Amino acid sequence: MSVLNTISSKEAIDLEYNFGAHNYHPLPVVLNKGDGVFVWDVEGNKYYDFLSAYSSVNQGHCHPKIVNAMIDQAKTLTLTSRAFHNDQLGRYEQFITSYFGFDKVLPMNTGAEAVETALKIARRWGYEVKKLPINKGKIIVCENNFHGRTTTIISFSNDPIARDNFGPYTDGFIKIPYDDINALEIVLNKHDDIAGFLVEPIQGEAGVYVPADDYLKNAKALCVNHNVLFIADEVQTGIARTGRLLASCGNCSCPNKDCSATAEVKPDILILGKALSGGVYPVSAVLANNSIMNVITPGSHGSTFGGNPIAAAVAVAALEVVKEEQLTANADRLGKLFRAQLNNYILSSSIVKLVRGKGLLNAIVINDSEDSDTAWNICLKLRDNGLLAKPTHGNIIRFAPPLVMTEEQLLDCVQIIVNTLKTFE
Repeated sequence: MSVLNTISSKEAIDLEYNFGAHNYHPLPVVLNKGDGVFVWDVEGNKYYDFLSAYSSVNQGHCHPKIVNAMIDQAKTLTLTSRAFHNDQLGRYEQFITSYFGFDKVLPMNTGAEAVETALKIARRWGYEVKKLPINKGKIIVCENNFHGRTTTIISFSNDPIARDNFGPYTDGFIKIPYDDINALEIVLNKHDDIAGFLVEPIQGEAGVYVPADDYLKNAKALCVNHNVLFIADEVQTGIARTGRLLASCGNCSCPNKDCSATAEVKPDILILGKALSGGVYPVSAVLANNSIMNVITPGSHGSTFGGNPIAAAVAVAALEVVKEEQLTANADRLGKLFRAQLNNYILSSSIVKLVRGKGLLNAIVINDSEDSDTAWNICLKLRDNGLLAKPTHGNIIRFAPPLVMTEEQLLDCVQIIVNTLKTFE
């Protein structure tokens, strides 16, 4: 252990390269400590974290309440499997269903697992409730989506890196353009075998693409009219990240940012993950009302670790932190400030074309082609200047700091970003 504690960045990177599968291309920085909005590398350099583990650490790195919940539970009982009851799961299930306004929750571990779970629920609902012809039920999805990388999910992805040479692919999905309500209506009118519509309220991996203000509301209305389940993948966008508890209700008329139970765009099936644990443990969940969730019966779905005592205790603590520290309102306020500051810079910039986002999920589009390395080089320079971010889709840089960030810290980060971008003008 003493050797690992004194490892250099080069040594750590070489070990990963030599002994790990090359399924990621990380920014060349080796982190070994995190606290709040900051992380440190093995050489002791301090950085603002502007990725938040893809919005997993909304509550900040190593939040003491969440970490202590994990430690306390780990000392008592870690895992029973679902062969037996444990004293934490029911409490968690009552808490999270009340928190988001649903009857039932099906606990899982990772975001991709939760998406797969939602697809299974929707299909079984389609056959047993909607009475679709068996094995003919279809799910509508959007182009440029990112819901994970399992075999089923990549079957409806159009990302060649995630998809190529992993076939044969799973049938039963219809792809339509994102943010195109007419395309959705055409498919719903054309097909009478649709079980659900799976959508990201904001497409994060696609470059923080924010749809039109009325897109989700109109999509939900179409789903209701056609008796199709509206399935919201809020693994990245949910739990206060976009300045609302859920991004799917981000444009509703309700003034309560922490509302989901009475939102105009309440999903029929809600998929959560990432920040559901504050980044300290793999926890994901699928929520729905009894009329949908009751199609799941003993043996029809399961997970050895899903709903384990640690996950249950951690998730409750993580969700309590969001409300206790008013992270939803903070994300809303600081996100507006961030975009205003960046837009002011863009007025005289030749390197940045636009900034877009909601809350503290934002991105800038670099004025270069998708196959250029400009965005990557900017991120390297940002690292040198004390801020960590990562490109997506070649010429887009995503900015998503922990929601515990203060206004003073945000403005400091804006200055770092602007000063860095100026060197590329």
